[in-house]
Amino acid sequence: MKVYITGDNVISSLGFNTEENMDNLFKGITGIHKIDRGYLSPEPIPAALVDSGKLEAVFSNIASPTLFTRLEQMMILSVKQAAESSGMDLQHPRSLLIVSTTKGNVELLEKDKKTNFPQERVYLWGLAKLIKDYFKLYHTPLVVSNACISGLLAIEVGARLIQSGQYDQVAVVGGDILTPFVVSGFQSFKSLSPEPCKPYDANRDGLSLGEACATIILSSQMQNIDNRAVVVAGGASSNDANHISGPSRTGDGLFIAIKNALSAASLAIDQIDFICAHGTATPYNDDMESKAVNLAGMQEVPLNSLKGYIGHTLGAAGTIESIVSVRSLLKHKLIKTLGFNTLGVAEKIKIISETKECELNNCLKVASGFGGCNAAVIFSVV
Repeated sequence: MKVYITGDNVISSLGFNTEENMDNLFKGITGIHKIDRGYLSPEPIPAALVDSGKLEAVFSNIASPTLFTRLEQMMILSVKQAAESSGMDLQHPRSLLIVSTTKGNVELLEKDKKTNFPQERVYLWGLAKLIKDYFKLYHTPLVVSNACISGLLAIEVGARLIQSGQYDQVAVVGGDILTPFVVSGFQSFKSLSPEPCKPYDANRDGLSLGEACATIILSSQMQNIDNRAVVVAGGASSNDANHISGPSRTGDGLFIAIKNALSAASLAIDQIDFICAHGTATPYNDDMESKAVNLAGMQEVPLNSLKGYIGHTLGAAGTIESIVSVRSLLKHKLIKTLGFNTLGVAEKIKIISETKECELNNCLKVASGFGGCNAAVIFSVV
């Protein structure tokens, strides 16, 4: 059974819908800016933030912002817009919502916000229940939280649930926000760059964080977008079990996920037109990915990272970057890797350095995260 992508929405530092985000991506505009706000970090950091004022203004059209956290507002808005764009009936017994996040409402742990909302909202199940109650969903949402592959893994899980015949439509929403907890965690690893990140570059020195939310609609029924249809052709996940935070030193875990995804999609290496990689711009992650790509024999396949535009958006990354990959397929456009200048990774890979038009039919999207988790999903035009 084919699993079609029938709708989407992206809310990020680049815009509040997919079209606005794609327009800025194609123009090479970044949403990463130097943030000098004491509540996030004692020193200025480059980051990609969603405009809180605009978020409240837009959300106030459907409900009172005071009743919902920033993440809840983003998720509700994104799911609503994506469902409307696809005609999905969220309340139908054959419909399911999957929530992807790494931290959820972690801001509710802060002293000044503990009394604003019920304590259960800080738990991921509490977040899922809140969204269920808002939309009056038939099923309790499924939560997928597996570090930075969460969004991509959730898409793979959703596709399998449709293929197994359990559901006809699945909405996958991925989201995370930036808080002192999140920022200080990455600072403790000394993994944040003092400047906007430079994926795969010889001078890369760390990642840039971002916050965002995105929803992708999966369906057993085809619905054309721009007169073309895209399917989830195949996917796989793996774990290299190397270290709680450090990636594999050989790239074998991600390679296994890539190999199995290609097998699931019944595609050969030379049929993949481009790779949308994880590309965090940390020394170890980018090196690991270059090794995995070479193990897969895909070193000549054009590859990009989107982190230079929206930062690393954690649980939203796999969802947003999958949507961008699908739209790239539909628009026949390869998006350049912003921040990249000179190749500086362990093995040779073919970085997309300029945005350009070309014939595109198949994309490999990969992600890796803490704990050695890896995921790979292939999107194909049919």
